[in-house]
Amino acid sequence: MSYCLNPHCPKPENPADVKFCRTCGTKLLLKERYRAIKPIGQGGFGKTFLAVDEDKPSKPRCVIKQFYPQSQGTSTLAKAVELFNQEAVQLDELGKHPQIPELLAYFTQEDRQYLVQEFIDGHNLAQELAHRGAFNETQIRQLLNDLLSVLKFCHARHVIHRDIKPENIIRESDAYGKGEAQRKLVLVDFGAAKSATGAALNQTGTSIGSPEYVAPEQMRGRAVFASDIYSLGATCINLLTARSPFDSYDTHNDTWIWQQYLKTPVSNELNRILNKMLEGIPIRRYQTVDAVLNDLNHQAQVAATPAFAPKPISQSPPNPPAKFVSPSPSQLDLELEEMKTQFSGSKQPQPNKIQPTNPTSQPTSKSKIDEELEELKAKYLGNNNP
Repeated sequence: MSYCLNPHCPKPENPADVKFCRTCGTKLLLKERYRAIKPIGQGGFGKTFLAVDEDKPSKPRCVIKQFYPQSQGTSTLAKAVELFNQEAVQLDELGKHPQIPELLAYFTQEDRQYLVQEFIDGHNLAQELAHRGAFNETQIRQLLNDLLSVLKFCHARHVIHRDIKPENIIRESDAYGKGEAQRKLVLVDFGAAKSATGAALNQTGTSIGSPEYVAPEQMRGRAVFASDIYSLGATCINLLTARSPFDSYDTHNDTWIWQQYLKTPVSNELNRILNKMLEGIPIRRYQTVDAVLNDLNHQAQVAATPAFAPKPISQSPPNPPAKFVSPSPSQLDLELEEMKTQFSGSKQPQPNKIQPTNPTSQPTSKSKIDEELEELKAKYLGNNNP
């Protein structure tokens, strides 16, 4: 099927093999290559369509975003135009990353703006939460490791996403039989993304983002890199509790209480990490993605190692027969010499010291101690012959 992109067309459905809408005559191919199939989303500023790239032999699917604001002649319209243009610029600047949709085209046709980007086949995490229930600690750690690496990529290019929430994180489809841990998470909707370079850092702008997930400083129009870290933390507690972040905060005592609503318990380590991500004062929050990753992976290793490892309990009989291991002759000689010294009171020569010779001294016969020690040696070595 081909879907007509004229917002006023009363019957937009058309066969796949026609080039012009049979109802209103609008050209169906954008830039002579992108054909809309069906609408998949609609907001106050336009529509989103699933489409096909007819210019490629494989006919890959893509997404067409059509900018068509409903309100005209207001400051809201000006802001909408800015955000639509901004998304194209940010996607273009970010280039290619396996967890960010690639920008394929950006143009104007018949006085309407269009943005074409890579199609991500899958479900967003809000849908996953509704379908499968609350996440556990293992899933949250996987999510953090996946998404923090994407944020690191964005922040290194001076881009603040500003709208991180479950709806804007898509887990790719399991069409290829991958397990959940192998299916990548993709960060989408860079319409609110903002450049953090130069003067932009010192300007107070309009508050952008979903209020439930937005950091306090971003609400005042002063988003920083740590604002994305806050939003990711709020996303995590939503997925852990299946509640709005608003409902997990005690405004009377100015403190987070999300731990009270957990579906499954989490470790103290993850609790500390999430709370630091959710600090209301930016300077108390993690300042960089690397700092979060370091704590997350270090804490995971610590948590995996028990603080106390009990000694294994012997399974042998209560009174096993004792086995005697004979010492080697050289070892026994040393021990016997020590015994001889203790009994005779004489001191043996110290190593590395030259002993004075006494030419008048004569060899003495074996003392009784020597004889007893010889007997002991013979006994321990298993030689009972005199």
